[in-house]
Amino acid sequence: MKMILLSGGSGKRLWPLSNDLRSKQFLKVLADPNGQPESMVQRVWRQLDEAGLCGSSYIATGKSQIDMIQNQLGHKVPILAEPERRDTFPAIALAASYLYSVEGVSEDEAVAVLPVDPYVETEFFHTVGRLERVLEESGANLALIGVVPNIPSEKYGYIVPAAAHGDPASGSYRMVDSFKEKPERAEAEQLLAEDALWNCGVFAFKLGYLVDLMRKVGLPLQYEELLKSYPLLPKISFDYEVVEKERKIAVLPYSGYWKDLGTWNTLTEEMAAAQIGKGLVTGASEDTHLLNELDIPVVVMGVPGVVVAASPDGILVTSKEASPGIKNVVGAFEQRPMYEERRWGHYRVIDYLKYKDGNEVLTKRIFIEAGRNISYQFHRKRSEIWTIISGNGEIVLNELHYKVKAGDVVRIPDGTRHSILATTDLELIEVQTGSELVEEDNIRVCFSWSEIELRQNIS
Repeated sequence: MKMILLSGGSGKRLWPLSNDLRSKQFLKVLADPNGQPESMVQRVWRQLDEAGLCGSSYIATGKSQIDMIQNQLGHKVPILAEPERRDTFPAIALAASYLYSVEGVSEDEAVAVLPVDPYVETEFFHTVGRLERVLEESGANLALIGVVPNIPSEKYGYIVPAAAHGDPASGSYRMVDSFKEKPERAEAEQLLAEDALWNCGVFAFKLGYLVDLMRKVGLPLQYEELLKSYPLLPKISFDYEVVEKERKIAVLPYSGYWKDLGTWNTLTEEMAAAQIGKGLVTGASEDTHLLNELDIPVVVMGVPGVVVAASPDGILVTSKEASPGIKNVVGAFEQRPMYEERRWGHYRVIDYLKYKDGNEVLTKRIFIEAGRNISYQFHRKRSEIWTIISGNGEIVLNELHYKVKAGDVVRIPDGTRHSILATTDLELIEVQTGSELVEEDNIRVCFSWSEIELRQNIS
């Protein structure tokens, strides 16, 4: 069985720690078995490894998340990148075309699709592995996992089994009768009486099933061809395009621990500590959580049951009960992300100014891990000044090779090809000045240091 993990998200529900570049799955607010900080995606990948499934797993994501995934999981994790976001059906079709046309996977092979960030026990992934057998035994075209509910929740969608009877926790599959999206409380109670299950977004199919569907709707089966036509595909979810039209669906109940950590009130329930970062929670502040990414302390006194989260993107103070509504509030903010993890390290925006004449000035504090380098690139609409504040490294400017250390200042006019390799952990202050300071003005020549040496003949 092949596993496709979908990694997306706009980063609004856990603002201000999450943003458009750092979605919730990348926040290091959980703890691994050794008590070290761990993100949701790191936890899931570790559990897949424990279940022996990493070798057959791929992460499907957008271009903007590649660096962060590699930063947290390493550069060997298989990534299938969308050229642009087109919702879940195009993303899954792109992954299927890669398995079919590039890796030559058999059409009889089962493929499981799941979110990259469920908060579950490792046993959950063994249950995902059982979906292959469910497809064989049931004759269904799709096999889903349904979580056995412990409360009549209004937050989740429900899977209603056909002719429901007996104990849904018995572990045997059921055929699916219908689905119900986020019901009111009274209806949720009735659904539990009908042995309905929470829909956790996990499903499986034979690769040939999706390949046939792609043929029917006229999608290219060859990966490179689908990549070229990807921007023309309609934005549509797999649920609308496939699941709602399919009649032969089986569901496998899962009675273990499962939780969606999509809001501050659910996330704080699973955090290892009530405080992360500088500050103090004191007085009558029971059930209060403080998460601070700033270099200044935050003090919370005598305020129970709240979440206080501070980052370069903003400051949030909310009751836990009200916290799920943050997505609707911050949607009105027009602001560039102020923090980002990249494959080489991370950066934080210190200051940004836009003058009346249209000129912009952006100041970043950049950290590059030892042995890593930024891509060999140039810019058409801005110049940069780098001030090395700690560590040692090597710089290439228009094919000329220099060594740099703390205290050195490097001027990079627009159009200058440049890269830096950190020979030790290295920090620098970057000041960008230009008419348009955007990611699209990063014109990359090549990525790895060995490519730079070979291409520019500087070794």
